[in-house]
Amino acid sequence: MPKRAHIVISALLAPMSLCLAMPAHAATPNADDGAEAWTPTQSSIRANAAGISLPQTVAGLSLAKSGEASSGGRAIDNYAQYLSEDGAIQATLYVYMPTYADASLAAYMTDKAIMERFGSQTRRTAYASAPAAGQAGRAIRAVYDDAADGALVTAAGFVHAGRWIAKIRITGPSERRAQVLAGLDGMLSGLAFDDAASLHATAPAAFSACPAADTGDARLEKAEPATPTVPLDVRIPREGKDALCVRDAVTTADRRYDMLQQAGRSDGPIIVPVDDSGTVLAFDPAAETRGYKLSIHMVGQTDLYGTYDKVPSPRQIAAIIDGKDAQTAQAQSVATYAANGDVTVNQLTPTAH
Repeated sequence: MPKRAHIVISALLAPMSLCLAMPAHAATPNADDGAEAWTPTQSSIRANAAGISLPQTVAGLSLAKSGEASSGGRAIDNYAQYLSEDGAIQATLYVYMPTYADASLAAYMTDKAIMERFGSQTRRTAYASAPAAGQAGRAIRAVYDDAADGALVTAAGFVHAGRWIAKIRITGPSERRAQVLAGLDGMLSGLAFDDAASLHATAPAAFSACPAADTGDARLEKAEPATPTVPLDVRIPREGKDALCVRDAVTTADRRYDMLQQAGRSDGPIIVPVDDSGTVLAFDPAAETRGYKLSIHMVGQTDLYGTYDKVPSPRQIAAIIDGKDAQTAQAQSVATYAANGDVTVNQLTPTAH
């Protein structure tokens, strides 16, 4: 999985004592494996907090190891790695909790990452809704041939269950394409959910071009003292349920990102997906005043920033992503999500320089 963008987030800020708690992929596996995130049985492995299980042996693949990909000890960003007997086919199930959860968006960003990583010869040969847990249209299935100059076939599957995303990635030699696809389909059909009703219907996102929009710089309004509150959901259709359009392109030092909004609505929220691990910038119309509030959504965390008088320009958003916007570094609060759904909100004050 690609490294997250260099966004200036709450690590640069010091928390005040005010704190409240109330109810309310993923990175590459590292050495800080959190076995407590998973419960193995004789035949399966279960991501405890998410209530998602997969057989330990499926379609010629066997569980090799499991743990936490990041946020060690919080059980919100978990992986289970599977291998063929000879190790030539590798698959990983990621079970993670982004605070902006959308399987359609996860598939879109993973598609971009795969195309970027494996080269221009890579061909997308399947990209459509698929069944999960015996329910039609509850997953997205994607297949890519001729990756790595024709040497590899790689594939992916995506499911949104409750607050969680389950993402499958599998790769193997091109001459063993049938086994790679059998592994993907076996893992998708083998997924079991404690609450099958929590699965969201999903479909690949479709994007058109938005009408021309104002691209001038926005002004960050003066921050007013406020009581920390749990973030509201960004009010934009998800899971391919409504057409989105590309408002503009954001070009940073090393990458290009799309500014997305709901087609036919110039006054709605704007989102900028940053990576395939669930990082999303959101500009949401402010309820109490004119303007747009910035929030940055990640796995298990949302950073809440100030209000702009209008949607920031692509140049300003690029500065935010690159960590070069000093104004935006003045976060107001950070919401941290536990695996059980509890949210803790900390009000922040800038660290002295």
